[in-house]
Amino acid sequence: MLLPSKAEVTRQLRRYRTWERMMLASPADRAVRTAFEDSGYTLCVLMGKRCAREAADAAEHFLGPLGTAALPQEPALVDTAVR
Repeated sequence: MLLPSKAEVTRQLRRYRTWERMMLASPADRAVRTAFEDSGYTLCVLMGKRCAREAADAAEHFLGPLGTAALPQEPALVDTAVR
């Protein structure tokens, strides 16, 4: 079985969590909801899961105890995706 790179899993998990927070803060914003759903779909494909929540859990398990704290933050994620 092929495994994704930890850097890519970290990047996509951070993206998913960022959009999740934004969607919870602005549930009526269609652009935010679409970006959140897109990030969940990408994480599902990457982790081989059918549900975004399962994919996020699998990504966290795959990354181990340090999780996403091991790599630096990705700048300007929200600015580039909302436009």
